[in-house]
Formats: sequence, structure tokens, C-alpha cells
Amino acid sequence: MTNPIQTTEKPFINALKGKTHTNPPMWLMRQAGRYLEEYMAIRRSVSGFLELCYTPELAHEVTMQPIRRFGFDAAILFSDILVVPDALGQEVTFVQGEGPKLKPVRSAAELANFNEAWLHQRLEPVYETIRRIRKDLDETYPDTALIGFAGAPWTVATYVVEGGSSKDFANTKSWAYQDPQGFQKLIDILTSSTTDYLLAQIENGVEAVQIFDSWSGVLAESEFRKFCLEPAKKITQAIKEKYPDIPVIGFPRGAGLMYPNYVEETGVDCVGLDTTVPTGWTKENLADKVCVQGNLDPQILLAGGEELDKAVKNILADLSGQPFVFNLGHGIIKETPVSHVERLVDLVRGRV
Repeated sequence: MTNPIQTTEKPFINALKGKTHTNPPMWLMRQAGRYLEEYMAIRRSVSGFLELCYTPELAHEVTMQPIRRFGFDAAILFSDILVVPDALGQEVTFVQGEGPKLKPVRSAAELANFNEAWLHQRLEPVYETIRRIRKDLDETYPDTALIGFAGAPWTVATYVVEGGSSKDFANTKSWAYQDPQGFQKLIDILTSSTTDYLLAQIENGVEAVQIFDSWSGVLAESEFRKFCLEPAKKITQAIKEKYPDIPVIGFPRGAGLMYPNYVEETGVDCVGLDTTVPTGWTKENLADKVCVQGNLDPQILLAGGEELDKAVKNILADLSGQPFVFNLGHGIIKETPVSHVERLVDLVRGRV
């Protein structure tokens, strides 16, 4: 399907395009997930996590669960950043209690095994999920926007090279430093495939996209520019050339003092803030340049109580006077009580 012309009636889309709201729109990273009993019931019905991602009926259902419960202003496609290397031909599995496991790729020669021609065929179930979600939202939640997403090339590269999660990213950095041209080939493949993937998501119905660069904060400035900032700029430019009205959110977690550079040089419409970014500093350095999104500590949401109330009110006081989307500084923690999320929604909505 061709993405419909955007209206200016959805609060989330309006915020991304520069409008200020008295009560900001909100959604939460990992809002569809393990803290919800209805999600866990579905998760137990499948043999593995990727099966859930590639089963449109189920991925549609879990995407909608938090919308029905909490009335968030945006639904985010239920999928995973590692569907891209999976679609390129890398072996990807998810091990219960351990997370993702990939057959590591650690040299330019091994990149010959990647095949971008497989990308859309492998990811067609994701596109079908998007079509189902968009139809459901249009019919039942017309003010709720649909967000698509992908992992940023650097962050996905760390999983491709390390073979899973890492604490020090030693293999990835070693390749990048010792064979910068070879490593750049990996970044270029991921940039190209990520761009194509996001464009296909837009063509099938998402109304905004987010680029998750969860591990951007582990790089020095020159490598941050080369492996995080430049790919995000290329992806954003490609989207804007074809779909100028589709907002792009960048989430360079841990970017620190490089946040302003990221905003100014990538051209994103909104920037996601991690928990470490002071909201007062944000107001001084970012709020007049771009919509900002964030940045409640997920641990405070887990804890609840007076600290939750205080933290939410402080964020609202600092950031609500400009284009702003309320969110967490990272994904919701699986042990978070549903009652704490309900309290958060009431606080942001101004009901308490």
C-alpha cells in the first residue's frame, strides 16, 4: 500500500512536526512486552522470539495490547532490530534467558555471505503486520499513530560482529580500528538495508520511524561521527527525499555532549534522550532546535511511589513548553508493575 497523506490531527505526529501540547503525547519504549500478562500468554504460545516477530497475527496483537490498556498516543511495531541481519542471511536465534545469538561475522571476506536481495522477501511478514496494525488503528484508534523502527547500523553491527550482547565490544572495535575500510563495508551494507527496510515500512503504513542506536555511547568522537552520525544522516536524507512528511526520530543512546551535533547534522525531526541527559541542559541546548523525546529512568518507573511522581513532574516542568514526547530513557523493565504504568499515564495526562 502507499502511505496515506499525513493529517495534522494526531498529537504524536503534531509534536514531531513542532507543535507544543499542554499535556504532551506519550508512548514507552518496549511498551509491548514482558511486563504485560497478556503478552506473556502469547509469548508462551510460540517456539521462539523470531517466530513471534514473523507471525503477523500475533505481532499485530501484541502491538495493540498496550494501546488498549493505556491509550498511548503511538503504537510501535512489534519486531526486533536483528531482523535485518537475519534477513541478510546471518544466522540469528534467541536463547531463553540469554538473549540474541548470532553466528559472528568478523572480516570483510565474510560479508560475501550477506545478500540484500533476500531482504524484502524475508521481511514480508513484518510488512503484513504493519498493514494489519494500521488498519486496526484507523478503525478503532484514529488518533493513535504507528511508529516503525530499525536498529542503527553501528548498534546492529555490534551484534553482527560480537555474536550477541557485549560489555566491551572488543571484537567490533578491533575490526573497526584495524581494518577501517573492511568495517566500513559492513556499516554501508547495514545502512543500505536499513534504509530500504524503513522505506518499505513507510510504504506499508507506518507514520513515523525511529532509529535505535543503543550503543552509540561507547564510541569516541571520531568513530561516533563515522559510524553513528553519518549513517543516521544518510538514512534520514533518503527517507526525506522520498517521504518528506514522514518524521524521523533518532535515539543515539549515550551520545552525551554529541547530542547537539547529532541533531544538527543528521536532520532528524525528533531526538530521543537517554536517562543520563539532564532535562535542564536539554532545555538550554536542544529544545529550540528539535522535538525531544524522553527520558524517565525505567528504574524509577519500576520503583514507583513518590520518586516516580516527583521525577515525572520535573521532566514535565522542564520540557513541556516546547515540542515534546514523553517516554522513558530506555525500554520498560519486565518486572514493572502495570499499576505503575497506569500511574505514569495519569501523571502525564494531568489527571492526578
